[in-house]
Amino acid sequence: MCTAITYQTKDHYFGRNLDYPFSYAEQVTITPRNFPLAYRKGETRNHHFAIIGMAYINDDYPLYYDAVNEKGLAIAGLNFPQNAVYHPYREGMQNIAPFELIPWLLSQCENLAEAKKLLKTTHLIKEDFSPELPLSPLHWLLADQTGSVTIEPTAKGLQVYDNPVGVLTNNPPFPEQLFHLNNYPFLTNQPPKDRFCETFPLNRYSHGLGGLGLPGDFSSQSRFIRGAFCKLYATSGEGETESVHQFFHILDTVAQPQGAVQTPEGYEKTIYSSCMNLDRGVYYYTTYDNRQITAVSLGENPDGDALTAYPIRRNGNLFYENK
Repeated sequence: MCTAITYQTKDHYFGRNLDYPFSYAEQVTITPRNFPLAYRKGETRNHHFAIIGMAYINDDYPLYYDAVNEKGLAIAGLNFPQNAVYHPYREGMQNIAPFELIPWLLSQCENLAEAKKLLKTTHLIKEDFSPELPLSPLHWLLADQTGSVTIEPTAKGLQVYDNPVGVLTNNPPFPEQLFHLNNYPFLTNQPPKDRFCETFPLNRYSHGLGGLGLPGDFSSQSRFIRGAFCKLYATSGEGETESVHQFFHILDTVAQPQGAVQTPEGYEKTIYSSCMNLDRGVYYYTTYDNRQITAVSLGENPDGDALTAYPIRRNGNLFYENK
């Protein structure tokens, strides 16, 4: 399972936790402007916007999990089991395989408005990348400096919802995720008002009592509520270091420690967390065993014609002040 969020200080940020039992050897990958992007049911795009993000490269094709283009448009795909529906080929539409959606949008759209327009004619088809890599049930958070939307493939077709909180988890479908916020009107970062009984005043014995009732489990709906609360109340200085650190602190509130969530495939954990600066084209990440923030910039050879990949720094070190 996963959580994606947006955040703004002086610059605009976008990122996610990838929560899963195992890794697919993903790497921070730059797709430069002249790398040919081939589509199963369309023409190859030889010239396009440069893209940087986390991807699993298979047969020289970047299968992006999350990414941002040079114009500041970013997207992340999140697991959407039992709900994602992909369809057969449809005449009169731009038929795109789900694994192509991220490069499809980021290669040609400068901003959210252009992407929303393109999505009106985009049709996600049921076509596996390969027999060894079948389709994953996904939905996506798409954002730029102006706002964000949620993209969901359903039985009725591709739905695009404005996302006023800039947060997305897995299930249920996004309209239900958003509706459940109505169950928490009492949450606040302020000390709560005592409404229990006028004749029996209660003792505010601790800071943080305004957050009583904030769900603390790791279900996707609870992570949505908790992520929205922590993101919307988060404050930070405007510097890059402060902003990036605060972004990772927000993601930490919905991160999964190994052992807390068991699945048939094993224990889920937050394999990596990412933070993209949409204004500067920098991709930051941490991993489960390496809390050091690593940065990769899109500025390196944006006009190239070959993928550039940086293996994830998965193992961190302990610093001993003395022994």
